[in-house]
Amino acid sequence: MSSTKTSLVTIAAAFAGLLFGLDIGIISGALPFITQDWHITIHQQEWVVSTMMLGATLGSIANSWLSSRLGRKHSLLWGGALFAIGTVGCAVSVNINMMLVFRVIQGFSIGIASYAAPLYLSEMSDKAVRGKKIAMYQVMVNIGIVVAFLSDTFFSLFGNWRAMFAVLVIPAVILIFAVWFMPKSPRWLAAKGRSTEAKNILLSLRQTDREANQEYQDIMASLKVKEAGFDLFRGNKNFRRSVALGVALQFMQQFTGMNILMYYAPTIFKMAGFETHMEQMISTVFVGLAFVIVTTLVSRVTDTWGRKPALKIGFFIMGAGMFCLGGLLELIKHGHTAPLFGYLAVVMAIICIIGYAMSAAPMVWILCSEIQPLKGRDFGIACSTTMNWVSNMVLGATFLSLINGIGTGNTFWLYAALNIIFIVVTIIFVPETKGVELERIEANLMAGKRLRDLGDTDDGSMPITATITKTADHSA
Repeated sequence: MSSTKTSLVTIAAAFAGLLFGLDIGIISGALPFITQDWHITIHQQEWVVSTMMLGATLGSIANSWLSSRLGRKHSLLWGGALFAIGTVGCAVSVNINMMLVFRVIQGFSIGIASYAAPLYLSEMSDKAVRGKKIAMYQVMVNIGIVVAFLSDTFFSLFGNWRAMFAVLVIPAVILIFAVWFMPKSPRWLAAKGRSTEAKNILLSLRQTDREANQEYQDIMASLKVKEAGFDLFRGNKNFRRSVALGVALQFMQQFTGMNILMYYAPTIFKMAGFETHMEQMISTVFVGLAFVIVTTLVSRVTDTWGRKPALKIGFFIMGAGMFCLGGLLELIKHGHTAPLFGYLAVVMAIICIIGYAMSAAPMVWILCSEIQPLKGRDFGIACSTTMNWVSNMVLGATFLSLINGIGTGNTFWLYAALNIIFIVVTIIFVPETKGVELERIEANLMAGKRLRDLGDTDDGSMPITATITKTADHSA
């Protein structure tokens, strides 16, 4: 019973990722037709893409309050409702200004979902499969991207960008219906003083009463930390370290440059020599399919392979792929028009996405949901998710301008160099957290261990409850 219930919870929460993926994918196909219909400039195109990220940034900031006050479940419900409103608004927009307003509303809902869903999954999942459960969120993001690419390809036959947006109402309604029947997070309930409800939900989710009772005791011990949220951030240097790491991880995820391959895929493939919109969309679909397949495979080994090795390998693959893609596009730009170069550009884009799908795409969300202490989790994840969307917005709003300013090759080589730098940052600072209880990670953090050692479990440390209790009254 507990296994079935946990699986249903995972599917329902991860469905929020589908909305995220649909919104990423849909704009790449709709943008050329919006540009054609309204004759908008390059900067206006960038804002059609990036205003969604502006809204998501605002949603991430607001959700620190929403998730804490209303809970993870009700945050997801609000996210689904706002997504439906934003989607309908985009579909019926009559000018660019109206479109931008509803893109912000769409983004606000995505900011809520991208914050609440991984947080909810981390708090509901058993430590042995937590990575796999959170990775399901990223799998659903990628499925949404591919579904959007396929939908775009179909509606592009008619040039109907309004229909591309309108169909997104369906999954928004499904999300609202599915989340309605989900239980509330036991950690959120415990933090609100509803300990009996929290314990009962744990008993229904875990395989044995012993596991549920031990987890309940660890949660109650973590609540002995007196400060919370910003007060904890201001007063405790250890919490400041975990917030800084979460912010850095989300910055790294975005500045790999992979999302530009999603937002501007048809534009990039046009640079690669694919003239018709159908050719560009078919190439885009192949990229999306690679994203889904690799992320699905990686989600199965997340809790055995680990977070840190995947990040190091993935950053290397992305760096190499971006370097080669930039070189190919530069050759094509200077008159080397052999079809082989165009096909190789598609292959390099797919290699980049494979590197992203196996590493930064799922692992950063997993790590950011794991490394924050319970009393600071809402604040810490709000900070890291906000950085994700700010970075995302900067990328979306500058890509075409960078291409025009420093050139195609230099733009992609810049992202390649950043990926290599991220390998070094991962080695020095990122911990391995697979199979480690959230409360053990918190205990290591509050005990002052190095960030890369937050996942230590075999050093003879005192029990979690004792460690957290000992540090509960300390601030620096």
